[in-house]
Amino acid sequence: MELKNQLQQLDLAGKKADVYLACLELGSATVIEIAKKAGIKRTTGYDILMDLIQRGLVSETSKGKRRLFVGEDPEKIKKDLQRKESLISEILPLLKSVYNVRGAKPKIRFYEGVEGLKEVYSDTLKYSGEILAFASEDVMKVLGSWIENYISARARKGIQYRGIIPQTDFIQKEITPKNQQHLRTLKMIDPKKYPFSIEVNIYGHSKVSLMSSREQLGLVIESTEIYNTMKLIFELIWDNLSEVKITQRIVHNME
Repeated sequence: MELKNQLQQLDLAGKKADVYLACLELGSATVIEIAKKAGIKRTTGYDILMDLIQRGLVSETSKGKRRLFVGEDPEKIKKDLQRKESLISEILPLLKSVYNVRGAKPKIRFYEGVEGLKEVYSDTLKYSGEILAFASEDVMKVLGSWIENYISARARKGIQYRGIIPQTDFIQKEITPKNQQHLRTLKMIDPKKYPFSIEVNIYGHSKVSLMSSREQLGLVIESTEIYNTMKLIFELIWDNLSEVKITQRIVHNME
């Protein structure tokens, strides 16, 4: 019990500690075996295993038709904490600048994992105004088919979308053909010169969200001043993109 409590203090909250300990004790095991050992439902166990895999604490293998999960060396916990410490060091200057904004302090919320990225996206559906975005193909691909459902939901709500995104084959084949039905206007930039890996959404008259597919982390800032500044930056770049015709579709390149 003491070991479990200590793991929970190391960001393995709730049943995550139980699942990780079960993986270490069982060696390689199915999700059913792990869930039984941890005293939880199979579906809950699967969700936790996916989170632990993303963090490098569990790996997945197979034996015949059996899908097996293996607990990684506990040393990986230290590496996971070091990764988060490194990320905090990177964003700390931004957070300090936000903290020093005059007037009301902005609200900042953090989200982790694929489910966290979905929550950040879903927040944009709570507001009727236009969404401005520095879009990332990487973030879209991490979310898979879920992003298609999100886009459809946004269009049904009548929320307009303007995005600046690197021009790739995936974007031109899978995204731009549906721009009209999805109430979306895109302008393209050179992916080699401007390789966006983080997505930024500007919306709701006071909100700015940032999402990293690589770190699978999301951040939502609620601040009118930051929103207005990011909107000005977006419009400045948008106004300096020129239109060119490619294969009978209008796309845009940075001048």
